[in-house]
Amino acid sequence: MDWESRASALAVQVSHPGSDWWVPVRETPRHVLVERWFTPDARGWTAIDGPSDEGKWADAAYSDTTLVTRVGPVHADLAALGRPVTGLPTSSSTLPSLVVTMLEHGRLTPGVRLLDLATGSGYSAALACHRLGDDLVTTLDVDPYLTRVAADRLDRIGLRPAVVTMDGGGELPGTFDRIVSMVSMPRIPPAWLTALAPAGRLVTTLTGTGLIITADKTEDGGAVGRVAWDRASFMATRTGDDYPPALGDLFATAAAEEGDVAVSPFPVLDVTQAWEVWSMLSLTAPGIEHRTGTGEDGGRMTWMLHPDGSWARARTAPGERTTTVHQGGPRRLYDLLEEIRWRWLEHGELPVYGARVTITPDGTTTLSRGGWTATL
Repeated sequence: MDWESRASALAVQVSHPGSDWWVPVRETPRHVLVERWFTPDARGWTAIDGPSDEGKWADAAYSDTTLVTRVGPVHADLAALGRPVTGLPTSSSTLPSLVVTMLEHGRLTPGVRLLDLATGSGYSAALACHRLGDDLVTTLDVDPYLTRVAADRLDRIGLRPAVVTMDGGGELPGTFDRIVSMVSMPRIPPAWLTALAPAGRLVTTLTGTGLIITADKTEDGGAVGRVAWDRASFMATRTGDDYPPALGDLFATAAAEEGDVAVSPFPVLDVTQAWEVWSMLSLTAPGIEHRTGTGEDGGRMTWMLHPDGSWARARTAPGERTTTVHQGGPRRLYDLLEEIRWRWLEHGELPVYGARVTITPDGTTTLSRGGWTATL
């Protein structure tokens, strides 16, 4: 495979010649790190074997695309070809432009010790090794298969960072000047602050949001920083082979029950595609699950579900702009969404992006901007 020209073209897409990441992207054979991946179809997820179709392999590996490498507990490397797998993606080789964005936010100057959290395919660790050198890079993942295979494939391309199998939310294997997480976290683990060297920097995304947190360690053992203006979303951290079951039973309730009925002046919104709204709603009520669909009459529908038993169902009829809303459970989730949408209209923006971030030594994280605050 002529991977060098492909990698050079990818570097043009995701970086520029003056960037610290131009050469690492050009010199990393991503295809070696991702031999198999899953693609979605009507039946679920089907594994694609790269070496059996070199053209398809090259196209996938050197596109600025996320390649799903694990669905539920099933690794693409071990999946039966032609036999679909169902479930949620649980690991991937993240699109290179987002990997570069996270590493750029880490400010990886020569000599700093990096913890690359969530090894995945090993691509982010590979780029970091090119920038810093193997001896300054530690990469960590909870999945022993991923770490074993990534270590082997990194070795094949001449890179030998420290590869560790452990839960990234617990005690970390050393002291680091930078912690860059390629998995989203519900809050900042206190262990990260303990492992962060004085004046060290952490970069992560928050679960259920499109927010990148950047923060530098302070003398009291906490950290201060900002929510970046860039948008980003990663898979949520997990401690087992798969994520907990989705809220299927509550969805059945939300689909059938009448609940409290009201009319909204706004049409149905696909919340997860409106990054500011989605992020602010997730900070207001962490754990919300969103689903969208089409009614029998072709109307747009959305459902909001929460682990506390709250639910909402909303439908905008064809040709209409107002929405009929049904809600039940201990909280009125759609009312929370409406408050955020009104604020969005009144101010022309929401305060989540660009917010100041303050993290106490125990991991309590507060975001604030323009009189608005949210504490995790």
